Formats: sequence, C-alpha cells, structure tokens
Amino acid sequence: MKFDILTIFPKVIEPYFTESLFARAQKKGILTVQAHDLRAFTKSRYKKVDDRPFGGGPGMVIQIEPIWRAIGSILKISKFPKTRIILFSTRGKKLDAKTAKRLSKYDRLILICGRYEGVDERVAAHIADEEISIGEYVLSGGELPALVLAEAVSRFIPGFLGTHESLEEIKGFYPVYTRPASLRLGGKTRPLNVPPALLSGNHRRIEVWRRTHGALHKK
Repeated sequence: MKFDILTIFPKVIEPYFTESLFARAQKKGILTVQAHDLRAFTKSRYKKVDDRPFGGGPGMVIQIEPIWRAIGSILKISKFPKTRIILFSTRGKKLDAKTAKRLSKYDRLILICGRYEGVDERVAAHIADEEISIGEYVLSGGELPALVLAEAVSRFIPGFLGTHESLEEIKGFYPVYTRPASLRLGGKTRPLNVPPALLSGNHRRIEVWRRTHGALHKK
C-alpha cells in the first residue's frame, strides 16, 4: 500500500509516520507514506495555492491547478494497478470500519487535504473518486483526517498489526486489564482489583465474562 498525502503542511504529517506501527510497517515494506507539499506544484512566484472565492465571502479557497499537477506528477513517477483519490470533506461519506476495509484493498490512496474555506469544487467533481468525512464536526484542514484514515485503513493490511487477531473487529470490544492485579491509588479506601474471572485461567469463564461486559464477535 502507498499513501500519497497532498497538503500545504507536510511537516505536520511526516512525524506521525516515523514512529510505532507505521515506522515498523514501512521498514518491513508493508506500506509507504509520502507527504507532498502542494506549494511545490504552483506556478505562483510566491508559492501561493489559494485565491478568493468567486461570488465573494470570507476566507480563501485552495485552487484546483496545484492539486491537478501534484496528482499528475505522482501518477507519472510510479503507477499502481488500483489507485483511489480521496478528498476530505464535511459532506463526505462517514469513515467507518467497512469503508476502511474496502479502501485497504487498493494499492495506492491519494489523500487530498483541504485548508481555509475549502477546495475548489471542481476537485470533488472531476479529480477525486470520493469524498470522506471523519465525523460531524469541522476541522481547520484535512491533515488530521488523513492520519485517521491512514491508520484505520492500515489496520486491515496484513502484517501491520502483527497478528490478524489484534483487530478489534475480529476479537471484539471488551474491558482489558494488566498487572498489578490489585492496587490502591491515593486516598482510595478499597483496593482496585482485576475481575476474578480474568485471573482464573479458565478460558471458557474468561470468554463468558468478556461477552457479558463487552461485545465479542462470533467467529
């Protein structure tokens, strides 16, 4: 999998992918991530990528041309059989596990991060394959959504998590505990104990407890 992220703030994006699971996955060749500075694809003398909206109104709008050139350059350098271009938008389809799993089947995802008052509508109409939103709220740009989508998708790529069973979509959702089994915190008069079922060593009893207190998926 290749993630190409188009943004005017690549330094906001890059550090996240140099740590933890993403660092390991890139080292193992499971995926690659590259942030592309949109300012490198403008012909403006001052590296300007935005302009005033037609019809008036506050703020500035990201122009279509730098995005078009950036994607053209990306596709020219290396081709992948299955590529999907995504624009982050508040009106886009809500990102969920089903969508993330679907996107994990592609070889490359090109993620367009908007800023300011948004992106020229012609990007959504003629360049992007789909629009995605990560929630019913507004952010200042598409950088955080790009990070969220990259991680949600990567979890479905074999080898990213280490074991397939680590997926919560597979093992279910339930409370988890670790050592120590009992402790006192601050002025607490009673110890904070781990549920006895989890300490029993009885796999059937543990499974029943997890089903009762969480949401285990059936195999």
